[in-house]
Amino acid sequence: MKIVYGDIKSGNCYKLALLCSQLHIDHDWREILVVNGETRTQEFLSINPAAQIPVVVLENGQVMTQSNAILNFFATNTHLMPADPMDRFRVQEWQFFEQYSHEPTIAVRRFIKRFLGLPAERQAEYDSKEAPGYRALEIMEKRLAKQEFLVGNSYSVADISLYAYTHVADEGGFDLSRFPGIGDWLQRVREQPGYLSM
Repeated sequence: MKIVYGDIKSGNCYKLALLCSQLHIDHDWREILVVNGETRTQEFLSINPAAQIPVVVLENGQVMTQSNAILNFFATNTHLMPADPMDRFRVQEWQFFEQYSHEPTIAVRRFIKRFLGLPAERQAEYDSKEAPGYRALEIMEKRLAKQEFLVGNSYSVADISLYAYTHVADEGGFDLSRFPGIGDWLQRVREQPGYLSM
C-alpha cells in the first residue's frame, strides 16, 4: 500500500488527499505536522531531505515529492488529466502559477494568521502578501467568470491544485466575496464526485 505523509490542514497535502478520494487511490495516510517539527526528525529527513510534505512512498520504496508533480503522476490516464496536449500544458501552466504566484502569497498569509497567530514580528510580511495575493485571485476570477473550470469546461487536476488554498483564503484575511466567479467555481468543485473536505 502507498504511504502518504502529510498534514490535512496544509493545502499542498490536502490537494493530494482530495485527489486520492476522487480517484479511489488506496493509501495509508500518516499525519505529520510541520508546526511541531515533525518534518525535521532524522527519520523523516531520511525519506525527504527537503523536509517538506506531502511525500508518497510507493510499494516499491520509491519516494515522490512536490504536490503538483504527485497529482499529475496519479492523474495520468484518468478523467482528471486532459488527453489533449495543449490542455495538459494549460494544466501545468495553472500549476506553475499556483506555486509561483498563488501559494507564496495566499498560503503564507494563512499560515501566519491561522497557525502562528499573527505575531508582531511577522506583521510586515503578512501585509506584504496582501496585494500580490489579490492579484492572483483577480487572475483566477477573469478565467472563472468566463468558464466553469480552469482548463476548458472539465474539472481537472488544475482545479484541485488551485482549490486547495483558494477555498481557505479567507483564513489569511482575503475577502472572497469580491470574486463571484471564484465563488461559483468553489461550489462546483465541492459538487464533484468523491469530494473530501479539509
